[in-house]
Amino acid sequence: MRLKAFLVSLVAVWAFVTPAMAVAPDEILDDPALEERARNLSANLRCMVCQNQSIDDSDAPLAKDLRVLVRERLVAGDSDAEVIDYLVSRYGEFVLLKPRFAWHTIILWAAGPVALLAGLIGLFIALRRRREKDSSASIAAQPLSAAEQQRLDAILKEGAAGAEDPRS
Repeated sequence: MRLKAFLVSLVAVWAFVTPAMAVAPDEILDDPALEERARNLSANLRCMVCQNQSIDDSDAPLAKDLRVLVRERLVAGDSDAEVIDYLVSRYGEFVLLKPRFAWHTIILWAAGPVALLAGLIGLFIALRRRREKDSSASIAAQPLSAAEQQRLDAILKEGAAGAEDPRS
């Protein structure tokens, strides 16, 4: 029983530590400030192989190449924006986990709010129709007044009399 609990704990710890192991020790820069900048940049860059992971979290060889390239550019003196621009020029905006806000990405940025607004409008219309249906059903369920009942009876008598006479 203790062995099973130990193995479960070991697997749980390994699952949380695995993403941190993606950056190999030989990639880490000696300057802590540059390494922190490299980590911040690589956390926002997409692994072109995994596509839903940052290059900081990915073990793919291409992700390693990108991590090394980021560090080389930082050591060469590039600013964070210059490193990002360089990677975007080589790989396109798909390399960014969070795309830039620009005219060619406006649809991407607007799709969420537009979908939310459309859903709210649809919900409003559906609730309004339901309320109208419920109110019309409650009007139909009300009993007829005495005058309305007399008029209905007269119409029904006329219809019944006309149905008995084949000439009409």
